[in-house]
This record gives sequence, structure tokens and C-alpha cells, in this order.
Amino acid sequence: MVPPNVLTELEQRFIRYVRIDTQSKDNAPDFPSTPGQWELLRLLADELRHLGAHDVTLTQWGYVLATIPATAPAPDLPTVALLAHVDTAPDYPGGNVRPIVHRNYRGGPIVLPDDPRQVLNWENAPELRDKIGEDIITASGTTLLGADDKAGVAVLMTLAACLLADPHIPHPRIRLCFTPDEEVGRGVDHLSLDELAANVAYTLDGEGAGEIVYENFCADRAIVTITGVAIHPGSAKGRMVNAVRLATQLAEMLPRDHDTPETTEGREGYIHLHDIRGNVAQVQLRILLRDFEEEGLRARAELVRSLCEQIQRVEPRARVECVIERQYRNMRYWLEKDMRPVQLAEEAIRRAGLRPVSVPTRGGTDGARLTECGLPTPNLFVGTHNPHGPTEWISLQDMARSWETCLHLVQLWAEHGHGYQGWQGA
Repeated sequence: MVPPNVLTELEQRFIRYVRIDTQSKDNAPDFPSTPGQWELLRLLADELRHLGAHDVTLTQWGYVLATIPATAPAPDLPTVALLAHVDTAPDYPGGNVRPIVHRNYRGGPIVLPDDPRQVLNWENAPELRDKIGEDIITASGTTLLGADDKAGVAVLMTLAACLLADPHIPHPRIRLCFTPDEEVGRGVDHLSLDELAANVAYTLDGEGAGEIVYENFCADRAIVTITGVAIHPGSAKGRMVNAVRLATQLAEMLPRDHDTPETTEGREGYIHLHDIRGNVAQVQLRILLRDFEEEGLRARAELVRSLCEQIQRVEPRARVECVIERQYRNMRYWLEKDMRPVQLAEEAIRRAGLRPVSVPTRGGTDGARLTECGLPTPNLFVGTHNPHGPTEWISLQDMARSWETCLHLVQLWAEHGHGYQGWQGA
């Protein structure tokens, strides 16, 4: 049973955090990529010091790290890290967020007042069917809410407050970590496993209540640069090579009615053209490649390369370059070697009164890269729904269920973690 004061603390923290514009920016030279992230990171560091956390550090790269000392007496227990990211996605406006708490949801449509065209109902948010009587939090219709992942931030800060205030709760040494720029794929670029100093970790960045993720996409990105021949259009006959036209030809050659995000689900991979920018002289296309297995990922990369070669043969005066960038891999490849981190999380979910749901996520988290680097890091739910868009929403009670799950989880590691030292993955 979650105490009422925890619900109040979760709500107050969450509302305070989402009002800070922490939207990250792709391809920015700075890290973190935006100044708003620094604002929230400094706030979190100050709050942790006020709560009495040990070793509170805000690194030059924008990572907030802190320690909650162990209360369980055994010396052979592992250190457990808990992580959440502070940035919000660049897909939709993220500033001037006006959070709204819809108390005691009764089941009807929720109209977002600043844009009445944005309506939450059981068709576009079927999970609302199970939230009758709960408190639903949305933005006002013109911005993201930012529950991805400020819900995770609020859960961990509220957990820290509880554990630091009550030394009678048995748990091993806990490391808290708040990361920037996760939404642009750079979340752990500068995070050292030595400074995190943990044997096992969990990201709090999942969706529905009870969800635990230990499978995710393998991911690469194709960056295609097409360089044409620019010349004044008045004297261009026989000389201009229009990079924009070549780029549109390549875009048309990519899969359209299959192998795209809008035509796939479950374990199906895709090729996603998500950004084009440039002019007659040069165009750059960014293409996401996704598959649950590396073999399928390589096949998609080869398809993009072959299409680029076709464009190059058709117009030899242009220069068509295709670079495949590695992003992250399926954490299952490493976690299946030792499932204790997953099994204890599943038991924690059950102790919180929920049914564990293990679904492969059609995306990636900081945990995927940490796992590959040698730190087993499954992903746990916080209750976010419809992320990256104006109809993003969360149930306050789901955030409380996430908090309760984490409370059980750290106690389970105190009970069953003896001798666990983790492993080195890659």
C-alpha cells in the first residue's frame, strides 16, 4: 500500500520538473545539448543534497550521481544503480508545459483545453479503460507533457527521500544517476562505468504498469550525403545536378508499404527515413535501421547501400556517400547469460500487486548501451503513455506503483543479492 504522502510527493515533484523545458536537440555541439537540461540537473543535485544523499556530484558532462548508503549489514551485496533521463524528445514542442491533473477519472473523453482537437479517449488511449478512479495527468494540448522521462525522475527522487529518511528499510548500496540527452541517442556517451560504480542497474523509462523490458531493437543509423553540382538555374542546362531531386528519388526507392514504422509491429523491424535537409548543392538524409536481430539489421543496411549505389550509377556526376553508424544492440544478448536482475524485478512487480509483463520494446534505452558495455540494465515501467506527442499522459497511481516496485526491488537485492558481482558484457 502506497502511503498518501508518497502520492502527494510524486505529484508535486513531477509537476515541478515538467515545467522546466529540458527538450534535447539532435546534432547540437554541446553536451548536454540544451541549457534547460542543466537547470533541472542542478535542481536535482541540490534536492539530493538537501535530502541527505552522499557523494552528490554534477559532472562536467551533466550527469547527476549520488549514493544512498547500504542499510543491510552483509558486505557481499552488490551496488544497485537506478537511472532516469531528464531530457524530453525533440519531436514536438516541449517548452511552456502546462500540466493538468484530471482527478478521479470517470471514463469519458479528456479534451485538452489549449487545443480542443487533442482529445484522449478509449480509441487513441485504450489503457485509460483500466484507470477509472485514478488521477490522470496531461499537458494542455500544445506541448509534450514530459512524463518520458520526468516520471522516472520523480519516482527515483521520491524513493531517495523515503530511503534516506528511514534507515530501517534494508537495502544494499544504491547509486542514483540522472542522465541528459537520452532522446537523441547520446544519454550515456560520457558516463563511465567506473564513476557509476554499480554491479547491476535499472533504467526507469518504461510504459505500462508491470512492464519490464530486457529485449530491445538492435539499432544503426544510415547517414546518406548526396553532393550535386550547383549552378545558377538560368545557365544550368546540361550542367546542374540537383541533389534535392536525387534525394527524393532515393526516398521513393525506400520501402513504403512494408518495413516502415507505420506498417510494422511486434518483432518486425523497419527502415525509417526521419530527416532530410539540404539544397541543390548537397542533401543529407538520416535513415534509422531497426531489427531485433543483428542479421536483419545488416540486411537493412545493405539495402540502403545498394539503393545509394543505384543513384550513383544513374548520375555519376553526383557523389553519393552512405555511412552506417552503430547505435545500440538488443540487451537480451547479454542479459540472458544471467537473468537474476530480471527475475528479481519481476518479483518486485508481483509484490507491488501487479503482473509482470515482459515485452520487447520497439526502441532503445540508456540501459541497452550500458548492458552491452558490461552493466546489466533492464528497463522498468513508470506509467508513461503516448510519449513524444501532445496526447502524452500518465496516471499518478501508476507512478506510485513504480515507486512501490522500486522499494520492493532494493529490498529483494538485500535478501537475494549475496555474492552477485555482475559481469563484463562486451
